[in-house]
Amino acid sequence: MSSPKITVLLPVYNGEEFVEQAILSILAQTFTDFELLVINDGSTDKTVEILAQCNDPRIRLIHQENMGLATTLNYGISLAQGRYIARQDHDDLSLPTRLEKQWEYMENNPDCALLGTCAEIWVSDIKQDRRHDHPTEYGPILFALLFDNPFVHSSIMMRHHNIKCVGGYSSDPLCCPPEDYELWSRLARRFKVANLSERLVIYREVAQSISRSQHSRILENVITIAAENLAHIIGLSQPNDLCFDVAAIHHSAFHRLSGQPNIKQICETVILAGKKIAQDNNAPYVVHLAEKRAAMLRYKFLMFRSHTLWAKPLLSNIRSWVDKSRAH
Repeated sequence: MSSPKITVLLPVYNGEEFVEQAILSILAQTFTDFELLVINDGSTDKTVEILAQCNDPRIRLIHQENMGLATTLNYGISLAQGRYIARQDHDDLSLPTRLEKQWEYMENNPDCALLGTCAEIWVSDIKQDRRHDHPTEYGPILFALLFDNPFVHSSIMMRHHNIKCVGGYSSDPLCCPPEDYELWSRLARRFKVANLSERLVIYREVAQSISRSQHSRILENVITIAAENLAHIIGLSQPNDLCFDVAAIHHSAFHRLSGQPNIKQICETVILAGKKIAQDNNAPYVVHLAEKRAAMLRYKFLMFRSHTLWAKPLLSNIRSWVDKSRAH
């Protein structure tokens, strides 16, 4: 038999509540030439029993000891038979035409290595009046990557050989999680990436997700990845203090600011990056995005600085009161 055109890679860890719905959303796709590679990463709930009841010849089911998301994804990539690899999280849903529309785009745009879609946001089974609507073209996406992750992981389709070219997902604790943002950044430095404007995925917010349970660690790593992306755009081999200051202010992580942050140079760096992206990718609108972002960073920094200056006398009085109390 010939290999499937697409491998849908679905890792699951303790996904008893939603994994069956996620699987059914893939089996209901209008595009049918795929394999669904489900990897149970050492689940301790009823996931195994639920997976045993999912009978379809397109499903390949793997059980393993718990290895973590990045290692599991790389193992899945090594097993994948498809020319394209599509991601599916065990608590999200794909709308019926998702694979078909992504397949058509990738076939018609051979220079694109990674393609996402926009997404609806649900909390459990309740639709919210919120959504993940990200930039669709390469230039604006490159600019967005200087600050955040402009892709929904569960919406991604990638070319198999491009993933192998960049070495797959990283498991380095200095940058992961978020392993998705880190991988997209490396791919975007070498290849074209894009998003479809349609919301073809339902993204569920769940209380026990990694993004919530490891928020502080993820924030630190996001700042590092964002600083590396900015350094790459402006031609530095390593991020300098200005790169880290940009990311720190954007994420209100003021503890990561350098000792002497210069807001004028910080804003000039963002505008420089925007101009480089605009010029290199025929995307003049990115200059406007950079100017708006620089203005926002200036405002956030000045607000932080004003609050800090206002608080200094109060903190001094409190320290003095504490010292006197201890003396007595």
